[in-house]
Amino acid sequence: MKRNTMSATLVLLALFLGAITLGCKRSSESAREGVNASKQPVEQHIDYVKFKTFNYTDRKGIGTKAFSLLIPSGWKFRGGIRWVLNNPAMPAVAAFTVTSPSSPAEFEAFPAQPFFWTNNRMLLSSFPIGSRYFGSEVRPPMGPLDTLKRIVLPRFRSRAVNLRIVGEKRLPGLARSLGAGGRSAPGLRSSADGAKIRIEYRQNGVPMEEEIYDVVETSYYSMPSMYGTITNINWIADYLFSFKAEKGKLDGLSKLFQTMAYSFRLNPQWFNKYNQLVGQLVQMQIRRIRNIGEISRIISRTNDEISDMVMQSYNERQAVNDRIADNFSQYIRGVDKYQDPIGRKPVELPGGYENAWTNSLGEYVLSDNPNFNPNVGSNLDWQRMEKR
Repeated sequence: MKRNTMSATLVLLALFLGAITLGCKRSSESAREGVNASKQPVEQHIDYVKFKTFNYTDRKGIGTKAFSLLIPSGWKFRGGIRWVLNNPAMPAVAAFTVTSPSSPAEFEAFPAQPFFWTNNRMLLSSFPIGSRYFGSEVRPPMGPLDTLKRIVLPRFRSRAVNLRIVGEKRLPGLARSLGAGGRSAPGLRSSADGAKIRIEYRQNGVPMEEEIYDVVETSYYSMPSMYGTITNINWIADYLFSFKAEKGKLDGLSKLFQTMAYSFRLNPQWFNKYNQLVGQLVQMQIRRIRNIGEISRIISRTNDEISDMVMQSYNERQAVNDRIADNFSQYIRGVDKYQDPIGRKPVELPGGYENAWTNSLGEYVLSDNPNFNPNVGSNLDWQRMEKR
């Protein structure tokens, strides 16, 4: 049961720690193109660019803050965590966008897509392709590129006008950097692979370009039976996210997206309660639970004390988040690390600016203008940050 609980937890974390951060480790080719793009993000004031801390509270589920991240001032966050009752191992999914108010630029995280397959013909006769088996869609496993083309695009970009794929690339290093596919045990083997595609289409008459990323992790469980060896396959398309902008401006916004990704932090208290909740729901067979009130009663019985195992898992996933962001920073050579004197923590912001400030609200301002001072005309105390 412990294995199932942790697997389910990592599935949800993939939506956050992976889906957001993985997008930052772009291929070196496109990343270097971004270096030659405009020095400053297009979404900014003439004198400065400003970020604010956004906190998302899981009001319909755990009831506490689930995560936080920096988003450009004025950008809009929509979506969040949605609780579902048809999968006891993954009772919550996340899907959200962060959108510019003045252009079609957008960062999007898609919900993970869990699947199941088997060579057990008797089972498949009862659960054909497209049906649900313990919450997972029954479908033969695919590689990450096929998953993007045959599953992600039809499900999430079916309304795009004149959509065409203009680039594709396998990214196995992304899966390796996340540690995906590394599990092994008697009767179990797993693998993982990553990929990205770049697409172009028209949105409200505006030509757009978008890069969509994913990692497909596949686990094979073999067991003997009277009919021979049966192999069940659980595979999931996760770390699903995209960057999109008006055609010709996508690479120039890479530093802005990087800032959002690097700043993401999952709340360990939320993570702890989710671990406990998944364990109880699996045991109680959530397929028989029909209302969110039952989930609320289970949550009320969870313990606020974070176990050593949960905290270790949390720290490991956060370390993955930071490592991927650091790797991406080396690719684009366009972000700088600062020390936040108020929050007493490191923060990574777009590079190329001479001055940076922060305040007690978790906001950050960057400027190249030597005469600019955010304290002028403000009732907040802006403190200068030093580069690390």
